[in-house]
Amino acid sequence: MATATEASATYSLPPEFLDLRETIRKMVVERVAPRAAEIDATAEYPHDLRELFASHDLFGLPFETEHGGTGTGTLMLNIAVEEVARACASSALMLMISELGTLPIKLFGTEEQKRRFLPRCATGEWSPAFALSEPDAGSDPGGMRTRATRDGDEWVIDGTKNWITNLGVADFYVVFCVTDPDAGRSHGISAIVVEADRSGFSVGKLEHKMGIRGSPTGQPIFDGVRVPAENLIGEENQGFKVAMGTLDRSRLGVAAQAVGIAQGATDYAAAYATERRQFGKPIASFQGIQFKLAEMETRTAAARELLYRACAKVDGGEPDLGKYSAMAKLFASDTAMWVTTEAVQVLGGYGYVSEYPVERMMRDAKITQIYEGTNEIQRLVIARTLT
Repeated sequence: MATATEASATYSLPPEFLDLRETIRKMVVERVAPRAAEIDATAEYPHDLRELFASHDLFGLPFETEHGGTGTGTLMLNIAVEEVARACASSALMLMISELGTLPIKLFGTEEQKRRFLPRCATGEWSPAFALSEPDAGSDPGGMRTRATRDGDEWVIDGTKNWITNLGVADFYVVFCVTDPDAGRSHGISAIVVEADRSGFSVGKLEHKMGIRGSPTGQPIFDGVRVPAENLIGEENQGFKVAMGTLDRSRLGVAAQAVGIAQGATDYAAAYATERRQFGKPIASFQGIQFKLAEMETRTAAARELLYRACAKVDGGEPDLGKYSAMAKLFASDTAMWVTTEAVQVLGGYGYVSEYPVERMMRDAKITQIYEGTNEIQRLVIARTLT
């Protein structure tokens, strides 16, 4: 199988990636798509699909071979996310959070931390979570209130996080805490691993969401949680660097999810338009519908090209990877929202009811403009590279 380095030379896909994509696509059609509506309707975490993905080594995609992964890099991971999201955005999020919750350890962790956590995530035995946001600290981590205090050879953590994906499912949480309250905004923050079975940890409120309803989101609570000092990731008071280094790479998962949603909506709308008849002929024969479909396909293709280029930059370690990941996330998520809205319009009244999947796709698309940095924040990130 091709290595990440080989794939990063270009964003065209080597034969091995194409073969794996076809395998995933077949699995999604046969096993994921039939479950998507039920997962959304019941807000059920799809444990069966998690086991399916694990059996096909999909959770190994974010990891190098020495940690039990496939070593195929960021591009192949996000191809997989895209394929799953074409049918079910909630299920794609399982792959996305596997990377998001482990990137801090991969990028900044000790060798002992990597050995302790990464192989069990690569097999799918464990699932992580990334706990940065708080009720009063979303786009602005400087408003963080969760505290970690050193007590001998332990950290004692108190506080509440918010909007945390995988709440109640995750086996461990990468928690960002204030460790030096006098350091100023966005300074004095540290990243610490908290295992879910630690005393004082509890699952708080779970959110009732517009979309991605098959993935639990909510408030983890830390009430005097004690963890060993060796659970600190990177250097003390350098957690902001850990968070930003992670998000520069992980937001490509959001872009891939958005591209998958957009492609799924385009494909469904196009198929519907060839079958739905008005005035004695398929609505696909009307120029008004043709132009919508053409624009939907073109914007989705453009988003995919930008995504793949950004993934190649991450795999190649290129210095402007943060700028490209922000552009990919921004463009792909805006594209997904626009495309799914147009898909609902193509279906007309049928697009507005849950019997047809495009209304779910439209609801799922909205979050891609918000999480892992709102699109307003992405525009700031991009603009700052230009001035």
